[in-house]
Amino acid sequence: MIPDSLRKELAARVREAITPREAAVDIMKELQRHSGWLTDEGVEVAAELLGLSPLQVEELATFYEMIYRRPVGKQVIHLCDSISCWCMGGERIMEQLREKLGVEPGGTTTDGRFTLIPCACLGNCGEGPTMMVGDTLHGRLTPEEVNDILCAA
Repeated sequence: MIPDSLRKELAARVREAITPREAAVDIMKELQRHSGWLTDEGVEVAAELLGLSPLQVEELATFYEMIYRRPVGKQVIHLCDSISCWCMGGERIMEQLREKLGVEPGGTTTDGRFTLIPCACLGNCGEGPTMMVGDTLHGRLTPEEVNDILCAA
């Protein structure tokens, strides 16, 4: 259930935007923050607030890698799988994460703590291999650093 206070706050953000569509990602991220992922109810609320159809919101949501349309762990790990990161050892980091977490890419640990998601690019090409845990970017990764980062998360 989306609280009325959140609906009002999001409606104000839409009114402040130059166009409603400009606020779409912000609205989806706030609804995601509320539920942990963008639920079907969240899609409906976003559509209502933005003056879009639910299908249009769904199309936007599935375009952005950091909008989740299914439940995810408490911490989401995005591992860059661009050519730059793979050339710098990204495949080794993916293997380390798979072994350490016991999940395949796209999976969530049995305790619900982590979800591992490969992504097209994190915009940190000169610092590869790169991953983001939550909102924190980590570059020039080694397998040893991955263990330290996971323990600290």
